[in-house]
Amino acid sequence: MPLWLREHSWRQTLTAVYLSLPLRGARATPANIFCSEQYLKVSIPPFLFEAVLYAPIDDTNSTAKIGNGNIFFTLYKKEPAMWDSLTLANADKEKLQYLRENAVLKAQEKAKEEMEAKKITKQEHKKYALEATMKVEEAERKRIEDLKEKERQKVTKELELWKSQQKDGDKYKSIQNKRELHQEIEPLKERKNEKMNTTQIPNEGTSKTRLKSTKGSCSIFSQNLKEEQLPAPRAAATIKVNFTPRVFPTALRESRVAEEEEWLHKQAEARRIINSDLSELEDLKEEEKNPDWLKDKGNKMFAMGDYLGAVNAYNLAVRLNNKLPLLYLNRAACHLKLRNLHKAIEDSSKALELLTPPVPDNEDARVKAHVRRGTAFCQLELYTEGLQDYEAALKIDPRNKNIEKDAEKIRHLIQGTMQSS
Repeated sequence: MPLWLREHSWRQTLTAVYLSLPLRGARATPANIFCSEQYLKVSIPPFLFEAVLYAPIDDTNSTAKIGNGNIFFTLYKKEPAMWDSLTLANADKEKLQYLRENAVLKAQEKAKEEMEAKKITKQEHKKYALEATMKVEEAERKRIEDLKEKERQKVTKELELWKSQQKDGDKYKSIQNKRELHQEIEPLKERKNEKMNTTQIPNEGTSKTRLKSTKGSCSIFSQNLKEEQLPAPRAAATIKVNFTPRVFPTALRESRVAEEEEWLHKQAEARRIINSDLSELEDLKEEEKNPDWLKDKGNKMFAMGDYLGAVNAYNLAVRLNNKLPLLYLNRAACHLKLRNLHKAIEDSSKALELLTPPVPDNEDARVKAHVRRGTAFCQLELYTEGLQDYEAALKIDPRNKNIEKDAEKIRHLIQGTMQSS
């Protein structure tokens, strides 16, 4: 039976009520206090304080401070007025029960609304983070494209400059060849004229033949001279080009090297395990060797009530990848259904070990792990250890009324066992 705390002192103003409650040596936490608009409860086993307030209060802004062996409440009134008493007088059991249940229902609805609002805020934050990441990636992609375009323009300009230099060089070589040819032909013409002046004029037939032979020799000389001026052909060579080996098809500048290396490491580890230890997986398909696929299969079997098949699926997934905490957490739930309590405790402890560091994203998983391990302890009649797990779950999620009720039941069981002993 709980011991009722009757000793308390209070004072009031038009807008607030100040209540002091002695603890009698008991240690209180915020989880031991429950307050709504018209209902106040302090449960510190074996002590209990319960009050149905005279008028509604603003439970959102009201505060409670624990210190020096007392709990000091500052309760702000919804409507400024002086109360005749702290609690509602002349209230029968049915009315008190109605007010108590109504307060609990309102608190549950409020907690549900806050949870929904928290989820919406979390989704908005994720959406904003995704949009920001997309913007950063788009800006990076645009920067890379601009660099490519600048490099392309630079190479195009260099190529045009090289072509113009080649044309100028060819023109200069042709002019130089013509000049050298002209310099070679001029002495020949002068020698020919000198010979024609010194010799007599022959007959018409011989002159024609000499002229023809001179013209022919001149044309042959000029042709040989042109052939000598031609440049030598270029030497052939082989250019070897090396490329950086890439496992993924994306370019190195657009890839995430750390994530790709981690993925490759995990795949290599999974293949090593399959080749060395899991000879029974040789006949399975490729997707059936995936731990995530096995986890989903185990979840479906658990939903259908095939707990032993779910355990087998989780066992195989754990052998493929023993770093996923959800595999141990789900297998612990199956062991609870199959009454394998020691295995449930081991899997829950392993899941909690992997769920580090504690962050908001793994709060739900940590709460489930504590509750499942606490349930297994209680079914083994280790109520003290079970209560520790439930209190740890309440620290993570203090507004979960179901966990609070179960913890309260375990406290009563511990108190009953102590009294019977």
